[in-house]
Amino acid sequence: MLEIANEYLQVKISPAGAELQSIIRKDNQLEYLWSGDPAFWGKKSPVLFPIVGGLKENTYQYKEQHYQLGRHGFARDMAFNVTEHTATSITFNIQDNDLTLLKYPFPFSLNIRYSIKDATLMVGYEVQNMGEETMYFSIGAHPAFKVPLVNGTAFEDYSLHFSDPETAPLWLLSSAGIVSDQPSPYLDNTTELPLRKSLFYNDALVFKHLASTAISIRSDKTPHGLTVHFPGFPYMGIWNARDADFVCIEPWYGIADHENATGKLEEKEGIMALSPEQIFSSQWSAVFF
Repeated sequence: MLEIANEYLQVKISPAGAELQSIIRKDNQLEYLWSGDPAFWGKKSPVLFPIVGGLKENTYQYKEQHYQLGRHGFARDMAFNVTEHTATSITFNIQDNDLTLLKYPFPFSLNIRYSIKDATLMVGYEVQNMGEETMYFSIGAHPAFKVPLVNGTAFEDYSLHFSDPETAPLWLLSSAGIVSDQPSPYLDNTTELPLRKSLFYNDALVFKHLASTAISIRSDKTPHGLTVHFPGFPYMGIWNARDADFVCIEPWYGIADHENATGKLEEKEGIMALSPEQIFSSQWSAVFF
């Protein structure tokens, strides 16, 4: 387990999957990250790469070849190397290998950088195409934040607060994790979504192109909460494992296959195209209060 810290935050990250393990604010001693209870969901903040969500029959096509790739890809199951570590920042890296190339035929380098400033955690992604052809990929975050956050409060005491008024439909997921081709009306000129566990009984709430660039978890019963900032991310998933005490706020560059997807990787909705030697960079952050 590796750590970064300052006078406000103590953050722990595992090289296994470069996954966040703990976020504690020092002055209130609150843990903001989900415990990872395997009875509900054993992960805490997996990195989604080189796809986000699921593929139809876990299969895609590239250059007339068929490849098998499980939901959210393989980065979350890989051992990352540490390439830089200071008191307040740490960078992890993975690259392609013989096993990844069997599932994903692109040479790549993926850096994930965690850094803190005051009470803000910043998470940066850097994807480089190390091959000689265009590389197709998606990347996303899946952090699970503890709800209820404070003892004496309940899950239903909290709400999601959007930074801008939202009129946004919901893109429903099938039992296989495939996105419906037709959305359902959902948010109607509102900045608030009260939390209840039944919201997630049919899987994640999936949105496309929200007006907001930040979502907060807050309660009228406590001054403590958090805000996730995700400028530039075109897709958003909000999820909870059935009846668990957490909410994931998931900024994505990419989305699961939809019902009528062709299966061709380069035609996949939300897929990113990266030219040889080109680098893609993005960042989300979270402020804890």
